[in-house]
Amino acid sequence: MPENYKFADEVKPTDSLVRLRGWIYRIRTMKKKIFIVLRDASGLIQCVASKEELPEKVWNNLENAAVENSIIIEGKPVEDNRAINNVEVHITDFKFIHKGEVFPISKDQSQEFIRDNAHLFLRSQKAVNIMKVKASVLRAAREWFYNNSFYETTPPILTGSACEGGATLFSLKYFDKTAYLSQSAQLYLEALIYGLEKVYSVTPSFRAEKMRTKRHVNEFWHIEGEEAFVDFEGNMNIQEELVTYIVHYVLENNKKELKALNRDTTELEKIKTPFKRITYKEAIDILNDNGFNLKWDDDIKTEEERTLSKIIGEPFFITMYPAHHKPFYVKIDQNDPKWCFSADLIAPEGFGEIITGGQREDDLETLVRRIEEEGWSTEDYKWYIDLRKYGSVPHSGFGLGAERITWWLCGLDSIQETLPFPRTRNRVYP
Repeated sequence: MPENYKFADEVKPTDSLVRLRGWIYRIRTMKKKIFIVLRDASGLIQCVASKEELPEKVWNNLENAAVENSIIIEGKPVEDNRAINNVEVHITDFKFIHKGEVFPISKDQSQEFIRDNAHLFLRSQKAVNIMKVKASVLRAAREWFYNNSFYETTPPILTGSACEGGATLFSLKYFDKTAYLSQSAQLYLEALIYGLEKVYSVTPSFRAEKMRTKRHVNEFWHIEGEEAFVDFEGNMNIQEELVTYIVHYVLENNKKELKALNRDTTELEKIKTPFKRITYKEAIDILNDNGFNLKWDDDIKTEEERTLSKIIGEPFFITMYPAHHKPFYVKIDQNDPKWCFSADLIAPEGFGEIITGGQREDDLETLVRRIEEEGWSTEDYKWYIDLRKYGSVPHSGFGLGAERITWWLCGLDSIQETLPFPRTRNRVYP
């Protein structure tokens, strides 16, 4: 921003004269005074105009101003404990950048209307605060990976094979072949560990699931990490350290945004490593002791996750799932092949799973057998199988949904609120 303009949050009562530019967030017109709340990327600031102190042309402009007009204001800051940030700007000059039409977004409109007008709703303070928290989540993740010697990599979004399941893939015509939008960068990250050992990526992922829940979207941003020579327990240590770093980074750097979102941060402030671990079998027992009727090989679904999270009251891992619950690349427990080294990290307060991770199958014969058992073509996975032919090593990884953790940190009603343009079963507009 040019030096002769200030952001709203930079204005001090001791400034002699300031120039601001942004948009009208609110306006209230009285007979001889007009109050404007100006909005810019930094936040809000109250400005007041007095008819007796302004040229007629400037006052007339102010009388014709409306919400979301883009404007320039010059004025004298004055200390006022009733105002935002305890400072108010007394207007000496006012100009339109663009007057615009009547802004269609107002209070008490339906979620459907808001989603239809997401391109405009992004100006709301709620959307701005959520996007700022999400930006901090992504920055904190990258900082943690950098500080722990991981290399950021750029795996493809277009893929020729499935990572988790063909039924949840979006397919598209790729010249004379069929390709898919990636569900996960995991398989490609596994290839990268043989040169870099510790890698991560932040990429969009796509799931063709016909879900209608508050915790699912069809396009999301995936923070994924893989590391060579790391076992199941070591992988959970990495996950809990990363999540703890992100939580405390947001608490430190987004106090204003969390307060504006009415987020009670009491439980977030308690989060520290190590996180509790319970096995899948222990989870089933806890649920059955609390009114459920589950068998040992039943799925732990959203409602069960929510119940467990409220009972345990802190982040925790569910570990050692039945092998048939998980994809072919998850390592089987050779001591008891019914189980595999997979874990879900569950957020407290009912927000459910935010990470799935585990140890990868590094044995060639077992990997090939499991690919075949799941009905996939080994030819499609030839390159992935090659990784187990030439210097295979124990390795582990995980995928963290940027939207899932933002949803939890902000304490939101729906995960759709964490995306500027959420993609769901019924929405691909705007």
